[in-house]
Amino acid sequence: MLELLAEAAERIRSALGRLSDWGPSGLRAGQYRSDLVADDAACEVLLGAGLGVLSEESGRRGPPDAALVAVIDPVDGSTNASRGIPWYATSICVLDREGPLAAHVVNQATGRRYEAVRGKGATRDGRPIGPSGTTSLRRAVVGLSGYPPEHLGWRQYRALGAAALDLCAVADGTLDGYVDCGPDGHGVWDYLAGVLVCGEAGAAVAEAGGGDLVVLDHAARREPVAAATPELLGSLVAARREAFGPPGRSAGVPGAR
Repeated sequence: MLELLAEAAERIRSALGRLSDWGPSGLRAGQYRSDLVADDAACEVLLGAGLGVLSEESGRRGPPDAALVAVIDPVDGSTNASRGIPWYATSICVLDREGPLAAHVVNQATGRRYEAVRGKGATRDGRPIGPSGTTSLRRAVVGLSGYPPEHLGWRQYRALGAAALDLCAVADGTLDGYVDCGPDGHGVWDYLAGVLVCGEAGAAVAEAGGGDLVVLDHAARREPVAAATPELLGSLVAARREAFGPPGRSAGVPGAR
């Protein structure tokens, strides 16, 4: 399965290498030509292997009763990609009847690769990874999507612009935590592979509102939070909840996509 996902990501890399116009697609807001080119390349591989596909760009495709479904963001961080910022990825997570089974996240600008298989750990470029071990929010360097209405108590923050890579950065200890503070949340394709990588690496993950992160609904939006330790995760979720107030209050300012 990991070989298949790597093949799909490599097809995307080749397709992007031939792309001359990285600007907006003109079809919908926030979509770039790179998104469409990458989606075509990956879906050819995944659908050809008999998998169902749920893609940000083309929705649900393939056999409706497929035992395996690949949830894919062909270019996570496509705004970064359009501006030459080397923090954008292909993110693919395959689900079976039990949930997330295998994940592949590759930074298409640098080639750095994260992989995970349920029950078998997580790797970066083939080597096992683990989180930083940070327990204190006031000592943590936290990745953000969007920005909360008030400071959450971190030591420092980074807004990097690609949720899949941000989550993997928690998994390998580059960041201590990650919190979604944008007004719209994320689609499952943005975070699911990163969530499996985090879980298999030993990091803690939750949905800010207590919802289920594993969904196969193109319209569903979730707010993932990840941390090096359960203690830090609890602090991040509590600080976010206190900042945003009761349910129904609008979220913070938009994040990068």
